[in-house]
Amino acid sequence: MPIDVWIPAGTAPEHRALLPGGIAVHQLPAAGPLPDRLGRGEFLIADYNPPRVIESIHRLDDLRVVQAMAAGVDWLLDAIPSGVTLCDGAGVHDVPVAEWVVMTMLAAYHNLPTYVDAQRRERWHRGGIDAGGDDLEGTTVLIVGYGSIGRAVEARLTSFGVKLLRVARHPREGVHPLSELAALLPEADVVVILLPLTAETRRLVDARFLSAMRPGALLINPARGAIVDTEALTGAVLASRLRAALDVTDPEPLPDGHPLWSAPGVLITPHVAGSVRKLLDRAWRLIADQVRRYQIGDPLRNVVVDGY
Repeated sequence: MPIDVWIPAGTAPEHRALLPGGIAVHQLPAAGPLPDRLGRGEFLIADYNPPRVIESIHRLDDLRVVQAMAAGVDWLLDAIPSGVTLCDGAGVHDVPVAEWVVMTMLAAYHNLPTYVDAQRRERWHRGGIDAGGDDLEGTTVLIVGYGSIGRAVEARLTSFGVKLLRVARHPREGVHPLSELAALLPEADVVVILLPLTAETRRLVDARFLSAMRPGALLINPARGAIVDTEALTGAVLASRLRAALDVTDPEPLPDGHPLWSAPGVLITPHVAGSVRKLLDRAWRLIADQVRRYQIGDPLRNVVVDGY
């Protein structure tokens, strides 16, 4: 009997063509009411439509695997039934998120937002000898959450002459445990948050964390907004103690008039760090490989264990 694989509606033909032969492919409707039972579906592809994905999980018979396109699956954890394997999209977002981190780091260090604003106002705004800000050479960058994206960030930063510190929930050689984070924060000029959102990491970046950072340091967060205590961060940037580059916020989006929108030294993008044109190509290469592995009985990649 062929494997029943459910894919998102509107999947491009070139992506569908990557799937191996010998499977039965079904398209999950993007909108409208779903029947109580969708039928057999061993393998479900979870795209970026959380309500529809969660709704469909409980309407499929014989579900065995949910493969997410996203690297962060905190929104899916509570919806996975017992006996069903959840796999995340680790690796799919490595390149664009790493480039976003480097982009925002350079923009902050070289005062780019100031000059973008001056251009909009048609002003040739130039300060003193240090008008170009600072370069990255000699800065210390602390990566908090050293997984595949962290490694991609490091690979891109190495040529800038920075010193790198690494922290992860699962320490290994060259990577410090979270228990040593407080001692490392005062050493860092830049702190990059790349952790998943879990009970352990929710509000990890709180007032105590931020007060331990070096004055003038830059906090970069393309991970999850709820890892950071928004009120504490707002106070730190309004006091000009810290700078921040955020692709995610809590709440998301920020409400109109929130002080972070206009806080000095804060750069905000609307959760787009991983949203590049090549994203779906990378995601479907992973999906096709995962379906093939399941089909022949090979171990799946990116299996989520104990909530990461």
